[in-house]
Parts: sequence; structure tokens; C-alpha cells
Amino acid sequence: IEHFTYLGLFVILMLCGLGLPMPEDVALLVGGFLAHKGVTRYPITLIVALLGVIAGDNSLYFMGRGVGSNLLSYFGLKRAGAENQLDRMHAFMHRHGHLAIFYARFFPGFRALVYLSAGSFRVPTSRFFFYDLAGAAISVPVVVTLGYVFGEQLEQVIRFIGVFNKLIWVVVSLCGLILLTRYLVLRYWYSGAKT
Repeated sequence: IEHFTYLGLFVILMLCGLGLPMPEDVALLVGGFLAHKGVTRYPITLIVALLGVIAGDNSLYFMGRGVGSNLLSYFGLKRAGAENQLDRMHAFMHRHGHLAIFYARFFPGFRALVYLSAGSFRVPTSRFFFYDLAGAAISVPVVVTLGYVFGEQLEQVIRFIGVFNKLIWVVVSLCGLILLTRYLVLRYWYSGAKT
């Protein structure tokens, strides 16, 4: 049962990365909980969880590389007149893609889109792997350890993580609103200065 548990954890985390309708954090918490109960060993659970998460993320990345052109067509970015938008997105991914890859690890709903885009826009594989691994090396041990330390209060930990994720989205939304307001004010100011 110990070997199946590790394999099961790996497969579930890889499938979560590919879009299984189950939060990855719940699988990581359960992995920590199993270590808490003594079903698995904590260090091995950490390694298996990290490998499962990385395998899922890299699968999405290579899926984006394989079907990138079709994906861009699906979102309407390969049609006539969209070349400028496509060029801006390509430049963004090559200039700031490493940060997007790193930070996407902490935003469950945003992660798949960033990783598919990184593959579609041909972000170098080594860069993707490094920044994905850096983000996973922070997030995976934290969540597995929460499941391990607070095994008896697992439901409260899951609720706490849900509230924390919502708080992060609120902060990101506020930052986006501030940047948009700044952009619009500067645009209005520059257009007023030209006339």
C-alpha cells in the first residue's frame, strides 16, 4: 500500500496539473496528512509531490509547444489584424515570462493558462523548468507540511487555504485596477498635453 500511495499521489498531482477538476492543494494536503498518519514517509512524500507537480506543469508546457499554433488560432490571435497583439504577447513572454511562470505557481486558476502560453510562445525549456521548479520548491513543501503538521485539523487548513487564495486574488485585482487607473490617467494627461 505504501508504494501505491506514492504512485497515486504522483499521478493525481500530474493530472491536477493537466486540468483534473480537483485543487492541487487538496492533493498536497492529503499527501501531508498521509505522512502525518504514518502511511507514508514525510521526506519521500515531499519528493513525490514535487515530482508530480513538476510533471503536470511540464506536460502543460509541452502541450502548449505542440499545439501552440492551434491554441493561438482558437483564441483568435492568428487572424488577420491580430499580429500586433500577438507580437506584444510574444515580447511579454520573452521579457517577463519567467516571472509569470514563477508567480503562476501560486495562482491555481491562472496557472494552466500561463504554462500553455509559455509553451505556445516558445519560452526556452530550460527557463520554464527553472522558474517552475523555483515556484514549486516553495509552494509544495509549504502545503505538504501544513497537511503533515495540522493533520488532525485538515478541514480548517483547507478552508484557510481557500480564504488565502481569495485574498491573493483580491490583492492582485486591486493592483490591476491601480495599474489600469494609472495607465488611463497618464494616457488622458498625454493626450491633453498634445492638444
